[in-house]
Amino acid sequence: MFTIMQEVALWQWGLILLSSVLFFWLSPFAKTKTQFFKATYTDEFSSVWKLTGSLIISWIFAKSITNAANLGMSFGLLGGLAYAAYYLSFAVAGILIYRMRKKGGFTSIHHFLVTSFGKGAVYVFSILISIRLFNEVWSNTMVIGTYFGSEGSLPYYSSIVVFTFLTLGYALKGGLSSSIFTDTIQMILFSILLAVILWSIFRVEEFSVSTVIHSGEWTMEMGGNLLIAALLQSFSYPFHDPVLTDRGFIASPKATLKSFLWASILGGGCIVLFSIVGIYAQHEGMEGQAAVAVSQSFGLVILLMINFIMITSAASTLDSTFSSFSKLMTIDLKLGEGLRFGRLTMVVIALLGTIPVFFGAEILSATTISGTMVIGLSPVFLLWKKDAPKSSFYLSLCCGLFFGLLLVFDAFPNSLVFTKGKYAALLWSNIWGIGSCFIVYFIPIWLQKQKR
Repeated sequence: MFTIMQEVALWQWGLILLSSVLFFWLSPFAKTKTQFFKATYTDEFSSVWKLTGSLIISWIFAKSITNAANLGMSFGLLGGLAYAAYYLSFAVAGILIYRMRKKGGFTSIHHFLVTSFGKGAVYVFSILISIRLFNEVWSNTMVIGTYFGSEGSLPYYSSIVVFTFLTLGYALKGGLSSSIFTDTIQMILFSILLAVILWSIFRVEEFSVSTVIHSGEWTMEMGGNLLIAALLQSFSYPFHDPVLTDRGFIASPKATLKSFLWASILGGGCIVLFSIVGIYAQHEGMEGQAAVAVSQSFGLVILLMINFIMITSAASTLDSTFSSFSKLMTIDLKLGEGLRFGRLTMVVIALLGTIPVFFGAEILSATTISGTMVIGLSPVFLLWKKDAPKSSFYLSLCCGLFFGLLLVFDAFPNSLVFTKGKYAALLWSNIWGIGSCFIVYFIPIWLQKQKR
């Protein structure tokens, strides 16, 4: 006789194996570099909705919905809105990429950087986004592990390793073409499962839309700090994420802009809706990981549904991460040639990205701290039409890294923090940091004008 926990574990392993085999079977096989690295689309209507779904599901990853639920449990509706504020990134990136393509004629972010600031800027930028992609692997697979066992247990580690390399299997088959194709399926599954989960929650007595609206306190201490920090980071955060920016150059500029704007609205809405899981956990006085606690309270069916959401969303991010890293190494940096090298780089990032799992890294830090470290990209992209010297790029980037490191080592001066509560240091390090980045970006421009 199986115990309930053994039955759950069996079903979860079945979901991982079945979904991975299905995605591998359905994924297109990439025979050319264009299919593997660029997945170009020409039909506008199809492009808009395929890209929109791909953008949303590649950002609604296991890490994101776990954070959304936990923030909902900690801060109520404001917590969900705070995390959803990061989805302003889509609108910012969509508008700027549209203008860069239409008015600047740029074919990629790397094309813009090498044209404006030289090859050195491309290499420095590539290091930053490599770190980002590296973080995406472990921060998402760790979430999967928590549904199979406690951190550090054999089921926890084995599920992470198996899931990572099953996802790698179909990513190797089709590259970006596989990623976008499976994203469509994963987005449909996510929408259906989320609707069923919310329906189950709102059937509970004394829990209603009014409960959600009045959950938490609308103060800086209770989520306001994170909300403003997320809005500020949205003007730089998207540009160090090649999973997002790679999708900005595979359809027509017009279709791309529509996709990014829709993704900003719909993606943010999905995050707010999933934060209701955390608000329900708060209402019921639950503790621990919100999504885990709620899924266990509703029994086997809802538990498996939430688990399957985590599996599909983590897989969508993971395959996109492998594809973007492969394109970065092969197309953008030209470190090797051909599909064989591109597939080899996928294996490398899968192996390297799994290592932090064994050292207990913090999941939320993968978003908030990395977002601070790249605030120096704000002036670089917001002021892309400025005739800035190369030194402007390096000064702004280094300035952002400096403030990010202050945050990492908990060294940001308390005298410069003017609000209280969690994420206060995050908010003010971003406010002072972004202001400083713009100042140092303009100094070489001003000096250049003085010489004339």
